[in-house]
Amino acid sequence: MNVLMTADTVGGVFTYALELAGALGRRGHRIALATKGAVLADDQWQEARYVPGLEIFESSDRLEWMEDPWEDVARSSAWLLDLADRLRPDVIHLNDFAHGALPFAAPALVVGHSCVCSWFEAVRHHAAPPAYDRYRLEVARGLAAAAMVVAPSRWMLEALQRHYGVLPRGRVIPDGRSAARFHPRDKEPFILCAGRLWDAAKNAALLDAVADRLPWPVLLAGEEQHPDPAHRHHVSRRHVEALGRLSPAALGRFLERAAIYALPARYEPFGLSVLEAALSGCALVLGDIPSLRETWSEAAVFVDPDSPELLRTMLTGLIDNQDLRASLSERACARGLELSPTRMADAYVAAYRDVLEERRREGVSCVS
Repeated sequence: MNVLMTADTVGGVFTYALELAGALGRRGHRIALATKGAVLADDQWQEARYVPGLEIFESSDRLEWMEDPWEDVARSSAWLLDLADRLRPDVIHLNDFAHGALPFAAPALVVGHSCVCSWFEAVRHHAAPPAYDRYRLEVARGLAAAAMVVAPSRWMLEALQRHYGVLPRGRVIPDGRSAARFHPRDKEPFILCAGRLWDAAKNAALLDAVADRLPWPVLLAGEEQHPDPAHRHHVSRRHVEALGRLSPAALGRFLERAAIYALPARYEPFGLSVLEAALSGCALVLGDIPSLRETWSEAAVFVDPDSPELLRTMLTGLIDNQDLRASLSERACARGLELSPTRMADAYVAAYRDVLEERRREGVSCVS
């Protein structure tokens, strides 16, 4: 099966896309990856080279959730249609929304990893402002036109339906990561958090607020600056050690050593960094939100994202209780092993076949 897949390069979707492309490639499927958002960094190219048979087509067009992106979205639409015309894929796998409404010859599956409207609801506690009305419209159109809509958690799938209307066909396929990439080792006394630190959804400020009252240091890995210059601002970190953006290999080495991984998120539809931490043998302390409960129930401890005192108490208790840390580590790792690339790829192949079969039946119906 030949698949044309899109991915942005400024977040975890690129990591997800490479992991899925690798698992599909090992099954004999051919993946062409069309990237947007920014040119690939050197370490991203290095990661991509490990994916067998992967063909990458690169652009730097702005993404639909960025400030006034619609000229770029139109340009990338024409580019994707041209790519699809040249490559003639069996299935289009879109990791964005607006392009779901394009007139591809092949059926298009849309994967909703996150969205602006559910972000505002969870992080700002109000609806997205009128400036995002065009975004709402384009997302709704793309979802309605898709042959199937996939999300990495039941919570995210329901959020898409709540904000954009009834979905044509919905399916939950959790993300997966290869355990071979992560190596639990003897743990060291520090707490790690990783992700897009400019994103208030990650709630890194809560860790900074309690770090000076913890026995162990807190390390934050990730980019501090928003990829859209219109939204860049200074981020103050007073009590944590900022590691900056790390390559996947460098982040992996920190995960191997960290005794605790803390992500007191307000919004996290799945959380690849949590999965990586679990596979690295970290004890997990996570924001008490439905999506993280859905994926990590019984394998983590959960804290109110609005309670610095509860976060401090929970982290201090874990620091003082090695047996509890070991138990949480084992449970998180066991859950992480269930979320494998093999399982993810099998589910996507089944989804691709379903949309192809639906297209075949529609064709037969039209002919008759």
